[in-house]
Amino acid sequence: MKHKLNIITLALLANTSFAVMANGYGLANANTNSVKLDKWVCKGCVVETGTTGSVTVGVGYNSEDDIKSANAFKSANEFAGKLDANINYKGENGYQSKVDITDLGMDNARADINVGKLGTYNLNVNYRSIATYKSNTALTPYQGIGGNDLTLPDNWVTAGSSSQMPMLYSSLNPFELSLERERAGLGFEYQAESMFTGFVNYQREDKTGTKQTSGSFFNQSMMLAEPVDYTTDTLEAGIKLKGDNWFTSLNYNGSSFKNQNNQLSYDNAFNPTFGAQTRGYMSLDPDNEAHTISLMGQYNDSVSVVSGRLMLGKMSQDQDFVTSGYGYQLPADSLDASVDLTGMNIKAVSRVNRKVRLNGSYDYNDRKNNTQVEEWTQISINDVTGKVAYNTPYDHTSHRAKLGADYRISHGLKLDAGYDFKRDERSYQDRETTDENTVWARIRVNNFDKWDMWFKGSYGQRDGSDYQASEWTSKEQNQLLRKYYLADRNRSQIEARVSYVPMDALTIDFGARYALDDYKNTEIGLTESKDTSYDANVSYMFNDDVMLNAFYNHQTIDSAQSGSSNFTTATWQADIEDKVDVVGAGLSYNNLMDSRLQLGLDYTYSNSDSTTQVRQGITGDYGDYFAKVHNLNAYALYKATEKMDLRFDYKMENYLDNDAANDIAPDGIWNVVGFGSNSHDYTAHMIMLSMSYKL
Repeated sequence: MKHKLNIITLALLANTSFAVMANGYGLANANTNSVKLDKWVCKGCVVETGTTGSVTVGVGYNSEDDIKSANAFKSANEFAGKLDANINYKGENGYQSKVDITDLGMDNARADINVGKLGTYNLNVNYRSIATYKSNTALTPYQGIGGNDLTLPDNWVTAGSSSQMPMLYSSLNPFELSLERERAGLGFEYQAESMFTGFVNYQREDKTGTKQTSGSFFNQSMMLAEPVDYTTDTLEAGIKLKGDNWFTSLNYNGSSFKNQNNQLSYDNAFNPTFGAQTRGYMSLDPDNEAHTISLMGQYNDSVSVVSGRLMLGKMSQDQDFVTSGYGYQLPADSLDASVDLTGMNIKAVSRVNRKVRLNGSYDYNDRKNNTQVEEWTQISINDVTGKVAYNTPYDHTSHRAKLGADYRISHGLKLDAGYDFKRDERSYQDRETTDENTVWARIRVNNFDKWDMWFKGSYGQRDGSDYQASEWTSKEQNQLLRKYYLADRNRSQIEARVSYVPMDALTIDFGARYALDDYKNTEIGLTESKDTSYDANVSYMFNDDVMLNAFYNHQTIDSAQSGSSNFTTATWQADIEDKVDVVGAGLSYNNLMDSRLQLGLDYTYSNSDSTTQVRQGITGDYGDYFAKVHNLNAYALYKATEKMDLRFDYKMENYLDNDAANDIAPDGIWNVVGFGSNSHDYTAHMIMLSMSYKL
């Protein structure tokens, strides 16, 4: 008797424990003499070797006039080139490599290269560049921008006010406010056949550019360009031991920050008054270090998962003080700052039965400032008091605890609920301890055909120790003032999300959130805040080739504030309304020209608006702020050959804002030399042609 054979039959034959004798008709009696076993190959079990992926090169033209558009286009250059790559190589015996490159050559780019053997070791090389642009229309009479010594022209004539400076406007020159970061790293990971794993990663980041700051003499000040030339070195290393259902690891993280400029010196643009000083000096960000060691672990069985972490760290800073232009005796040559960090957390999740799951966590973090307290001669901006001041060693300890439960009521109906606790302990603050207790519940329903929805509600209260102004914070503070992050507060919040799929081609998703913060015991300060937001998303496939996606997001924050003009009870109120609207759509058309051409269009519009009205007997408009942005990207992708694609992109950004803080003339304020108008109103265009080749 002959039986028809398949893969399962052969597998059973290979294991005699599954052979069944049945009067000569058992599997062991099957006639396999004519079977060619070498032809029975599991195609799904074969690991393909070789190289796969694609490489893309592109070149673009940027018509920007306002450098802020480079934040959207990823390049501040008129002509920009880029390289993208996604390459995977798999060799025999587990050797493999992977190359991921995005926008290399642009101002915002990344590259990540991994080489190693699966389950044994991995070598990683990475690179990242990040650029942020604020303005290229800032104006200043100072020379030496980008350095740490700012000087006025030789023919500069000082005056008592900025509007009286005869050489101000003729001496103004534009400069750029921007920051660029370049980060490069090297890492190695080793995994032994046993339970041991180890890794080490090194990274260096260089940050350069200029940012806005100010220098002052008495009650007069000048806007200045602060040089940025930072280097940060970071080292991470760790070892890990693992078993069948547990692991533990010991990790180290260290960073060293270096600033190539320890001070900024500048000329006085005004008539010398306070101390007859003609030169000013300010210290810049000091060199510092931070080191942490952490021990982590996790245990997992079929019912529960428990994980935890213990962390110890230290931050230090011991750079010499800047004493240029300072005529008083210092109690020390440097601050010799030292801060100890301690952290601990533990999390647990346990399944009680098929319907109930419990979870809980506790986080502890402590920041202990051990810096020596010294006596300092106090100088304020408007007087020499001669009084002694002390540096304040602020400490902070936080506790976070959460308890939660999941209960599956029935198929498609689930209830979550929990309790969250927060405690913050602060030294030398108006309130040394704050406690916040929150309870919440959420129900999810997905047992209706084509519907999936959940609803969540929460209520929280914050209170704490007695609130009192302190000489460590501000003696000039109104005794009735309550800082919003320390004040008593009741928070009520509801959230909901609904998804509906009426047909296979259409998906509709909607969400909403409302939160009310009531600062019930505040007379001076923030008294109430309402946060309302909702969003809608629609996806519709007209046919196999045409698809539309659209979305709309809205958020409104209404805040109420009370203040005092006579340093006692509230005499004025302010209503602030902040609104943000974002709408967008994307349309794609595939498989044109015998499936060779794809067309697409993406568009977004965002509008943020802030208005403030002040009431003190009469109502006055304090001023509006808005920013409106249109972004458009139209593209065409053409499949030239089986391996080569050509793509054309057209991008446009239209931007308009009216930030009053950025729209002040150089002499718009009598005792300030400003940067001039730095508001934005532009339409920028970019075109890019790229070619992609599949390996």
